[in-house]
Amino acid sequence: MTEVDARRSGPRSPGERKRQALERLARDIDVWVATADADGEPCLVPLTFCWDGEAVWLATRRTNPTGRNLSASGRVRLSFGHTRDVVLVHGTARAVPREELPDGVGDAFAAKDGWDPRRDHPAYLFYRVVPQLLQAWGTVAEMPGRTLLRDGKWLL
Repeated sequence: MTEVDARRSGPRSPGERKRQALERLARDIDVWVATADADGEPCLVPLTFCWDGEAVWLATRRTNPTGRNLSASGRVRLSFGHTRDVVLVHGTARAVPREELPDGVGDAFAAKDGWDPRRDHPAYLFYRVVPQLLQAWGTVAEMPGRTLLRDGKWLL
């Protein structure tokens, strides 16, 4: 939705925002991934992702700041979309070696972007991110009611 669309039609209903958030998770290719180290030093990077209907799958080297932060704390924030139509996810992440991927996840990940981390450098790990909080909004008019999922459960 654009700013102009939001002004013309007013705020979307929570149900419409949920539907559109799920569509974004299914179709988008990249996501902004925010983590922090033990000292609170933030790290923000774009990564390719895959949504399996329950979790967001990321892949990055275990040795880079994002991989180290995800492995150490398991805490992550993901931002999908743009500033006038954002889906923000607070989640918990768990490292999954390529040999332990559930059936279909690696193939779905590779099919989405054409890059297969399983065939890349051995330092790549997959991270399964389970959403604990999901918010979706476009403009200030949609700020009330932007939380659609809390404690891992949909509110609608």
